[in-house]
Amino acid sequence: HGAEKYKTAVLVDDEVMADLNENIPLGPLHMPANILGIKACQEVMPNTKNVAVFDTAFHQSMPDYAYMYAVPYKWYEEYRVRKYGFHGTSHEYIANEIAKVMGKDVKDLKIISCHLGNGASICAVKNGKCVDTTMGFTPLEGVIMGTRSGDIDAGAVEYLGKKLGKDMGEMVTYLNKKCGMYGLSGDFSSDMRDLEPKMKAGDEKATIAITAAGYRIKKYVGSFAAALNGVDAIVFTGGIGEHSDVMRNLVAGDMQYLGVELDPELNKKFVSGYEPGIYEIQSASSRVKVLVATTNEELSIARETKALVENL
Repeated sequence: HGAEKYKTAVLVDDEVMADLNENIPLGPLHMPANILGIKACQEVMPNTKNVAVFDTAFHQSMPDYAYMYAVPYKWYEEYRVRKYGFHGTSHEYIANEIAKVMGKDVKDLKIISCHLGNGASICAVKNGKCVDTTMGFTPLEGVIMGTRSGDIDAGAVEYLGKKLGKDMGEMVTYLNKKCGMYGLSGDFSSDMRDLEPKMKAGDEKATIAITAAGYRIKKYVGSFAAALNGVDAIVFTGGIGEHSDVMRNLVAGDMQYLGVELDPELNKKFVSGYEPGIYEIQSASSRVKVLVATTNEELSIARETKALVENL
């Protein structure tokens, strides 16, 4: 978590370590482990430089009207409350790889990247830069995920806390770990591989879990198309995005108003047993590319590291 300070990868020094520790409250689940990993490498390899790559960095190009919450401005100034976004390494990688496949400069494209897994986020990319994304101050905001609720009225959280006898911290933990498709399915599963067969068998709760998640993604894709003033490519990646033809159809199967026409047969091909890569699944008459793409966050991190250290 780089907060607002870090927009690119950096060499780790004492100042960076101090900033990482300061950012623990912004990422309490992940930052302590990240810092521990750096410290372990410094101990084992004291003469080897460390590089920090930030999952939030790609989203730092968002304009203020996209990342600000409608709360007192001093909360932003004093407590750093704003939308930060996550999955940045994946969204950046996908945008650049899609541009290569399309034979165009990423700066000339409008791309909506759908990273759909147990954690899920959508990103609007214009001219190679993030202009908006669904995850917020934490990864809890946005679309319905495996165990995360996504967007929910804060008043409902207070109401439920009183009903359940849980304080705010306990409610946030519950919203992160026991909600989403897992909660909607009746605590059955957060895994699409479990839910899809139940849906096809007519299970009501599995059906609502999947269709609600797909509907929420579709709404965000539509809103991001409006924010971008059009879209050249919609990309599905992540475990669900790459392997669930059901979810892709729920999102893009009925978007003709945007010039999106999914090819049902091509869509069904990409479920399992295919080589990782980037594949088009739109019909010949579609004005918008619809693609299934294998993300590679590790390669994205390696490329950022290489760019930083090759001139040392």
